[in-house]
Amino acid sequence: MTASAATNAAARPVEAPEVLLEIRNLEKHFGGVHAVSNVSMDLRAGIVTTLVGPNGAGKTTLFNLITGHLVRSGGSLRWLGRDIAGMKPYRIARLGIARTFQDLRLFNDMTVEENILTVMEPGALPFSLSGPSAREKRAKVEHVMERTDLIDKAHVRAIDLAYAERKFLSLARIMAADARLWLLDEPASGLDPNSYETFLRLLREEVAAGVTVCIIEHNLDIVVGISDRIAFLDRGRLLADGEPKSVLENPELTAIYFGDRA
Repeated sequence: MTASAATNAAARPVEAPEVLLEIRNLEKHFGGVHAVSNVSMDLRAGIVTTLVGPNGAGKTTLFNLITGHLVRSGGSLRWLGRDIAGMKPYRIARLGIARTFQDLRLFNDMTVEENILTVMEPGALPFSLSGPSAREKRAKVEHVMERTDLIDKAHVRAIDLAYAERKFLSLARIMAADARLWLLDEPASGLDPNSYETFLRLLREEVAAGVTVCIIEHNLDIVVGISDRIAFLDRGRLLADGEPKSVLENPELTAIYFGDRA
């Protein structure tokens, strides 16, 4: 390569990852309370974005707006350029956006295997392990259970699992859905050290394989170790959205996070 060509190559801007979800001026009001107020941000392919902020900052409300569990008061949500505001949650999930909940929301009386099958499209119900695609479905379920250390619990009801196992079942359901965007609401809370390490390994492997993640997390070890970007919310407003170091080392944001406001 000539010096001129090298100079031109170096001068070219690095192309930013594809925008999967575009959030613009998003609002959610509950009476006089502005739970989300004029929030604008992009979730880009292959990027791990962590939402941080004190309790009541609007983090879970933002997830609920994205997934259609709440109706926005204003603003727009566009997935791969398509307006998804107002869509039903199941339709948004079928587009490739999957989430976990703090309260897990598993089918308690179904087995681990059956819980995973419910997210597999199309028409994935427990009795659907028959027909031409049965072998592929079963192989996929078994693969997900292996990766989440649930293979020995395949026929155990969700309600009979230990807490950490229930957490991993929630994650297994997202893995089986083949979603491009994972919205994880405090997925590591309450995990013992071994389960915590397993969770981090899984998350890193999935991100390396191309999954995009937006995570709500209070554990700063996870925030520092996994985040490509941090979005800091407080009282419904987006106060910062950028490199982890610049956000975490901002003394004003640190004071808000730890409840030491001016």
